[in-house]
Amino acid sequence: MRTTAMNPEAIASPSGNYSHAVRIDTGDGALLFVSGQVAFDPDGNLVGEGDMSRQTEQVFENLRAILEANGASFEHVVKITTFMTDIARLAEMAGVRRRYLPDPPPTSTTVEVTGLFRPEAMIEVEAVAAIPA
Repeated sequence: MRTTAMNPEAIASPSGNYSHAVRIDTGDGALLFVSGQVAFDPDGNLVGEGDMSRQTEQVFENLRAILEANGASFEHVVKITTFMTDIARLAEMAGVRRRYLPDPPPTSTTVEVTGLFRPEAMIEVEAVAAIPA
């Protein structure tokens, strides 16, 4: 078994002791654990301030970049967890999310939180993917 931490160039580089994803290769495939993604563009700027749909779109583009860097797609995602600062905006988030996730979608948990690490961030999404060999 081999474990690899990674930060793809297509998304903003994290600061400090942090990895965007950790991949565990088992020989029969891989498990990919993706850290919570917020609406940062590749330059590290938060996009869509006050706009749940735009932030959600950027979050899922960041997830896509990490998945693709690992030879995966949203078809391989088995679990997502979403943290939102305003659950009343669930329909806006879900409308965007539906465009990215397969049918049937993976298991999912959505939680309302009092805040994220930046006050203007409205959503954060983490994922787990099972990648076949």
